[in-house]
Amino acid sequence: MARRHEDWNVGLAEDLRDPVFAREFLLGAIDEEVPLQVALGKVVRAMGVKEFAAKVGMASPNLLRTLNPRHNPTQGTLNRLLEPFGLKLSLAPIKSPRRRRAA
Repeated sequence: MARRHEDWNVGLAEDLRDPVFAREFLLGAIDEEVPLQVALGKVVRAMGVKEFAAKVGMASPNLLRTLNPRHNPTQGTLNRLLEPFGLKLSLAPIKSPRRRRAA
């Protein structure tokens, strides 16, 4: 197994402070089926919890509770946290092959 450089996490944290990089990180995490709250938690902690809480108009303890995977935030709350990245939750149809109907 390849060894990671000791500072890889530090480098990622620095990159996550960039809103464009953070947005792509969140989109990639969802594509990789990482839970949204986990991915958001990593981004928020990299940006600074107090700073991000002020940006979205939420108290720091409430923000941390929302990011806890055991907590079940509303869609509105998640959209509030995604807004600084130009993202929102939505539904999209799954492309499925057409079914043939029996005659």
